[in-house]
Amino acid sequence: MPELPEIETIKRGISNLVGNKINDLIIRNDSLRYKISPTLKNDIVNKIIISIKRRAKYLLLELTNGFIIIHLGMSGRLTLLNDKSTPVKKHDHFDIVFNNQILRYNDPRRFGLIVYTDNPSNSTLLKKLGPEPLEKDFTSKYLIDKLQNKKSAIKKLIMDNHIVVGVGNIYACESLFLAKISPLRDGNSITSDEAQLLVKSIRKILKDAITLGGSTLRDYQTADGGLGYFQNVHKVYAKSGKACDECGTLILEKRLGQRNSFYCPNCQK
Repeated sequence: MPELPEIETIKRGISNLVGNKINDLIIRNDSLRYKISPTLKNDIVNKIIISIKRRAKYLLLELTNGFIIIHLGMSGRLTLLNDKSTPVKKHDHFDIVFNNQILRYNDPRRFGLIVYTDNPSNSTLLKKLGPEPLEKDFTSKYLIDKLQNKKSAIKKLIMDNHIVVGVGNIYACESLFLAKISPLRDGNSITSDEAQLLVKSIRKILKDAITLGGSTLRDYQTADGGLGYFQNVHKVYAKSGKACDECGTLILEKRLGQRNSFYCPNCQK
């Protein structure tokens, strides 16, 4: 699933759409996570994109009136095409058409979505989300306050979008390794010093991943069809049975909730 660094990379990759008018919306398959509204075309066509923002793993295209919200689900791709005659491929579900470009959405598993809203602050998709991990309100004090009564594993907690948004499985594993904290620890066992280190580690890992264009493991591509490179510097993610770069101990894998977790039992306590 594309996570925060991947969505941020795509956001930056389509930034040149700001100032462009939407000329058309072509829907080939409206059966995504939520059925595409039959009014969507009328809602967005002939409007100009004012800004492109990211909230958690959602892209927000601000229009002259209203917003388009896009989520890529498990396998979605957004590609900005400069050649409007580019052949349509299987799973190309919709195109947002501009004068000289097309923003094309491909999604084999169809867990993504596109919706229109007058005000994203009132959207049920966004209004209960926690703070952004790269913003100033995500502090160690905030985190320790959220963890103090939580007995769930710390990895599950930092992946909870009600606590902090956008820290998906890859980046939770890598952040906890950098902070030297076991993903199996109860949230309420994290000390103030550890919370401070974890906040710094989450920020560093996410910033580094954005710099490298995210992680391409299966489906993810950048908006120009390129690949991310952060997977080349993963320390623990998907490295079960391999030697830890820091100490040589074999990386372990454990299922936590719905996700596989990877960690070094020697470095992470």
